[in-house]
Amino acid sequence: MSATVIVFISAKGGSGSSTICVGLADALQRKGAVALVDGDVIGRRNIAVLTDSIRALDAMREGPNVSVARAAGALTVVEMSPSFDAGFTIKMSDVEVLAGGICEAARYVVLDANQPFSGAVRPFAVRATKFFVVSEPTLLGAASTRSMLVELTKFGISRSLIEIVLNGRSGHSEISRGEFEKAVGGGVVAEFPLLTDRRYKKTMEALCAHVAELAASQELLQMAPSGRAAGDRRTGEGRRTEGPAPQTPAERSVVSAEQRNRREARDRLKAEVHEGLATRLDVVIASHATDAEKMAELREQVGATVTEIMQGRTDLGTAEEVVVLRQEIVDEALGFGPIEDLLRDDEVSEIMVNGCENVYVERGGKLEKTAKRFTNNGQLRLVIERMIAPIGRRIDESSPLVDARLADGSRVNAVIEPLAIDGPTLTIRRFGKRRLTIQDLVRLGAVSENVVEFLRAIVEARLNIVISGGTGSGKTTFLNILSGYIPQGERIVTIEDAAELRLDQDHVVRLEARPANLQGKGEVLIRDLMKNALRMRPDRIIVGECRSGEALDMLQAMNTGHDGSLTTVHANTARDALSRIETMVMMAGFDLPVRAIREQVSSAIDLVIQISRLRDGSRKVVSVSEVVGMEGDIVTMQEVLRYQQHGLDKQGKVAGEFRFTGVQPYCMKRFEEMGISFDIHAFAETERPKVAV
Repeated sequence: MSATVIVFISAKGGSGSSTICVGLADALQRKGAVALVDGDVIGRRNIAVLTDSIRALDAMREGPNVSVARAAGALTVVEMSPSFDAGFTIKMSDVEVLAGGICEAARYVVLDANQPFSGAVRPFAVRATKFFVVSEPTLLGAASTRSMLVELTKFGISRSLIEIVLNGRSGHSEISRGEFEKAVGGGVVAEFPLLTDRRYKKTMEALCAHVAELAASQELLQMAPSGRAAGDRRTGEGRRTEGPAPQTPAERSVVSAEQRNRREARDRLKAEVHEGLATRLDVVIASHATDAEKMAELREQVGATVTEIMQGRTDLGTAEEVVVLRQEIVDEALGFGPIEDLLRDDEVSEIMVNGCENVYVERGGKLEKTAKRFTNNGQLRLVIERMIAPIGRRIDESSPLVDARLADGSRVNAVIEPLAIDGPTLTIRRFGKRRLTIQDLVRLGAVSENVVEFLRAIVEARLNIVISGGTGSGKTTFLNILSGYIPQGERIVTIEDAAELRLDQDHVVRLEARPANLQGKGEVLIRDLMKNALRMRPDRIIVGECRSGEALDMLQAMNTGHDGSLTTVHANTARDALSRIETMVMMAGFDLPVRAIREQVSSAIDLVIQISRLRDGSRKVVSVSEVVGMEGDIVTMQEVLRYQQHGLDKQGKVAGEFRFTGVQPYCMKRFEEMGISFDIHAFAETERPKVAV
């Protein structure tokens, strides 16, 4: 039997991973031979000190670096390097031979790695059964853990192989275990108190038992007649985790074939279980259930049935792999398949599926590729149809584009063949379960408190506002938040392609456009809804986004007594926003003179708020500009405030401040007429935004 290799990685320096490694290795001695490997190649010798084996290691050292010595009991200590300089002389070939021998001789290998990407520890890391990231229960620890999880995933380590260990070295926690788990998007398997606390020993025993269970599952897998060598384990979707990476094209071809075979076997197993489900439950009908309580009961019933069908199978892998496989099958039967858990992840703001093989997400404004995949394009197509069916939308060869929404308000866009050449494409723009407030924007540094007061005043003063920004800059989210300042006593009509806005006011009428049916009839455009909204006695009209000729109807509404209306447009600057609106009016089909259109724009729109997604992924209000009239044939504007950038801080975040430009806003007169209190002197003060740590 090959050893069970456990890798410990500190999320940041000084997390105490070496102490935990020594304690775990000592506890595991009762269950078999243990090798404790110090993977730190810069010569700090923590393991040697903690195990009192410095003399033994130095005595056994033949060359300048790697040394193996016997410690107390059944413990063997391996030290990669005794000094920083010696770390540069380590030969990968020597470590590969050493790793192979140790993994054959020991039952458990515990590796204390400064990082798993170092060449010196890679021969051990690629054999790993589990990776434990050690962190402290602090805000900095949570941020470091998130970064480490991303790096491990990029390195090719499946997220299912990574678990988190908290080490309360300081004796107090800045954040609770639950808050930490929510912050990093993963569960904590063990939480160590101070070393002197009597609970420390019990926590170590629990971690030891957990590792022993992993070893038992691995041994069962190695003994199973699966047609592969005992030492050949894989992670995720068929990645090899033992032995050196293939170097030749022929070897890479063999690995690719093995990966395909493993995927095909897994897909066949899923098909068998789905057939078994179909004979016992009406899953197809049940999957369209909308009642949350009934769906929860159905999930429990399907889960129990899947467990029963899979009972006794010996070709399913480890116990952990069985649990993952079971969840995947339940998600495919009742949910949205491989992306179901991404939809449950609060940190994911966008999900992008480019064909069945490639699934990307956006976290914190940054794109990253996941290990998720669909079985084939047919499964992806089924998931798309399951998403759009509840709201009466359709997608087929005659109508290969669709916009829809999920029950939680997330925006869905899908494109299929023949327009999508490489397979169906699915994009989901997610909105948080909790609606953001203006205080959240201040905390995140998107606006300052002085800017917030100005925005409140312009909404209460019933000024017509255009929110401008690029794709993914947060226009709809900001529109939602800004609408919170509309007084309760007003009648609001919202018009959208796919309903996303969630207003808190009582008197809200929500209208949604409709595509044509199979016969090409029944289409209702935003323009049609705009015309109808004018007959509904609205106090304010909110158009989710102006994309075409509805811009003309929006301008007419703003110019005919419906002050305080809001909309969004795609544009890079405030000036570009007005140019786009001018172009969209021309798309309405009326041969209007350019000057007439610009006069409509200048008299209808009062302010343009520009939002941008900056290089660090953050979203900010970068400019607020007033439309002040016409000079000849040109619509004139003045910038009231701007966000002044000053580069990046030490954390790589954009640094800057909100500045008042010094011009007297024209809207101050409107504030006075409406009796709205606003202190222009406080607004003129420069203020640095508060940024969450």
